[in-house]
Amino acid sequence: MNPVNHDYFDAFKTFDYAATVRNAISGSLDAMNACHECCDRHALPGRIGLLQENADGTSSIHSYIELKDQAAQFANFLASQGIGAGDVVAGLLPRSHELLITILGTWRIGAVYQPLFTAFGPKAIEHRLHTSGARLVVSDANNRAKLEEVDNCPDVVTVAGRKGTGIARGDFSFWQEMAGQSTDFAPVMRSGDDPFLLMFTSGTTGLAKPLQVPLKAIVAFQRYAIDAVGLRMDDSFWNVADPGWAYGLYFGITGPMSMGVPVLSVDGIFNLDRSLAIAKKHKVNNLAGAPTVFRMMIAAGEKVAHEWKDQLRVVSSAGEPLNPEVIRWFADNLDVQINDHYGQTELGMVLCNHHNLEHPVHMGAAGYASPGHRVVVLDEETLTELPAGQPGILSVDLEQSPMTWFQGYKDMETTAFRGRYYLTGDTAELNDDGSISFVGRSDDVITTSGYRVGPFDVESALLEHPAVVEAAVVGKPDPQRTEIIKAFIILQDGYRGTPELAEELRLHVRNRLAAHAYPREIEFPDELPKTPSGKVQRFILRQQEINRTNEQQTRQAANG
Repeated sequence: MNPVNHDYFDAFKTFDYAATVRNAISGSLDAMNACHECCDRHALPGRIGLLQENADGTSSIHSYIELKDQAAQFANFLASQGIGAGDVVAGLLPRSHELLITILGTWRIGAVYQPLFTAFGPKAIEHRLHTSGARLVVSDANNRAKLEEVDNCPDVVTVAGRKGTGIARGDFSFWQEMAGQSTDFAPVMRSGDDPFLLMFTSGTTGLAKPLQVPLKAIVAFQRYAIDAVGLRMDDSFWNVADPGWAYGLYFGITGPMSMGVPVLSVDGIFNLDRSLAIAKKHKVNNLAGAPTVFRMMIAAGEKVAHEWKDQLRVVSSAGEPLNPEVIRWFADNLDVQINDHYGQTELGMVLCNHHNLEHPVHMGAAGYASPGHRVVVLDEETLTELPAGQPGILSVDLEQSPMTWFQGYKDMETTAFRGRYYLTGDTAELNDDGSISFVGRSDDVITTSGYRVGPFDVESALLEHPAVVEAAVVGKPDPQRTEIIKAFIILQDGYRGTPELAEELRLHVRNRLAAHAYPREIEFPDELPKTPSGKVQRFILRQQEINRTNEQQTRQAANG
């Protein structure tokens, strides 16, 4: 492994972004094409680009040479429809062979790919299509009906069945159109500042905000794969995140394919038994995903330990903080290190416990700044960088972060840029060893009896109890304490949500944290509200408690 340099200014003040892009991906800031970087360069005899596992149990293998030819065919089809460089093509597709062709073909012509998560409803799709100005949507038959409810929907290309032809409603047929196109189409070169992806943030409030990802971000995605994921050319890598979201698209497709590593694409609802079988089939030794997946593995216990013992080399987690209990379970039961990584759609991954860089691992911390970034904790009012032990806003020092590519939202103002800093909106705390611990979203932090309590700490303590599978902690309004801590807990099989268990859990947290940091109220719901990518939506639970408190106060006032 390579050592990480903690003196970020000295390490990166002379950082040459253009040279890094050229050296790392053999491109040029003045002449780049994402399909060339992620496909053409690796189109060599025998080199596999895609390992496809379909929901119906079938599977297929596709070489980089095949993907290159199919990307050219799709680019020729786009050109026949008057679509070219800078235009937006949207994909409402599951994890499939056709999805990868759509992405690569869109990039090949110099156009911009826009993902549409397949769990979205018509209104969410409509907002994204209208905001992006997409010229074309590629859908599968299962999702096509949603587009009927989208006003002014652009032209649609539909994948009917497995390579069907003849589509109703005037749609183009994906494979029929592909069959009529040449496999000769030269990649359209663009500058490193030109966009190749159009993403939407999945914010907790307001409409999703659009942001353009420039081609030069490919080097940042590749460096994350190498430095943080520890990806090697001979790894069997599986990123289980959906490519309808940033982590799956940036680091399940773009980063690995820029290295020439095969993509393992698994369609269908996540099922632990099937996933274990697929991982065994493909000898997966490098795994990445969200904590939700890893908690499911822990809940299965011995089955996972038996199936995956001695197979995994490294595991990476992103999307929400990784609880220490998960880290310990992977070490004790699978003898593998699972590392926490932090990022945003706007930034990629900027704070990591790197598998391929030597630094101490601080249990429960999100990690250290990724090379090319300087990440600090700020006082939001004064923009003063805070010392260790003081919570503040996690921020990126733009003057010393040449790998940072985000410049703002498309056609939309933002207050996230303050002076030389980009403020993430997340609360964090610097540790004495230089690592940074995630506390929570700035609006998730609980103020109780004058203390500020991060929900993550309480959740982590709860997860150490054998009865708890998942936990979400929020502040509930309280006239005496400002807020009290309330926990919503999903239980392991064999446990019941009794008052006795609730009291046991309260004492468990109190003994592990502090007298002020235990949940005074505990509720045992059937499920927790989550985003489609698996993040717990604490704001829904918090608003629920606000509404309950207001209703109670209204009743009390009415009763005198």
